[in-house]
Amino acid sequence: MDRTGIKKKLAERWKRFPIRFVAFLIAAIIITGAVAVLAQDTAPAAPTMPIPSLNVGVKPAENPQDVALSLQIIFLLTILSLAPSILLMMTSFTRIVIVLSLTRNALGTQQMPPNQILAGIALFITFFIMSPVLKDINNQALQPYMKKDISHMQALKKAESPIRDFMFKQTRKRDLALFINMSRMERPQTKDDVPTFVLIPAFIVSELTSAFIMGFLIYLPFLVIDMVVASTLMSMGMLMLPPIMISLPFKILVFIMVDGWALIIKGLILSFHT
Repeated sequence: MDRTGIKKKLAERWKRFPIRFVAFLIAAIIITGAVAVLAQDTAPAAPTMPIPSLNVGVKPAENPQDVALSLQIIFLLTILSLAPSILLMMTSFTRIVIVLSLTRNALGTQQMPPNQILAGIALFITFFIMSPVLKDINNQALQPYMKKDISHMQALKKAESPIRDFMFKQTRKRDLALFINMSRMERPQTKDDVPTFVLIPAFIVSELTSAFIMGFLIYLPFLVIDMVVASTLMSMGMLMLPPIMISLPFKILVFIMVDGWALIIKGLILSFHT
């Protein structure tokens, strides 16, 4: 067979190749699908996990108990939303965090320690200082309420008493008298006659005053170091050198030598026991 015949034969086979390839591909797909269907029918059914559904609805109350339950839920949500403010304003947290911040400013270390570290330290010291109050609340209010010996209103009243005693010990008389006069209420005869909404702002003002007094006393030794360094640099004619660059290492060295953080935290804790 010559070359021309071979070329014609190859051309005819090449024309028939796409048709055969497509037919083979369709047959393979059909066979694969049939095998998958048979395997699915014969395989055991896998256990399915039920998906829970959540239904939230509002309907009118049918009896007084439903109304009381709704009010309790609203009251609980309100307490949870005010919990940070209660923690900050009715405990020792305010004084501690202000004193620690003033100490950092007196050292001149800018943002060291960071605000998160100072807040964490203040929070744990607050738990340490408030532990007797929390223990009294647990014994007098929480545990009896969990045992259903008292109602939620009685538990709230009993829980309020230890916190009020703590705030009364730390509140100055002139601050308390200021808010009593501004509220235009009758002069109370006993501590029980002072309402809580008057006691809380008086306690906050007293805490701010105590914190700034302690901060002023902490500032004094560092201020002396700054003045000595500044006068020394001026006498040497080094007017272009910032005094803070020279005084900062000395302030940190003095603070470490006297164990400053321990002294400040000890002073904070003892200030709540006087």
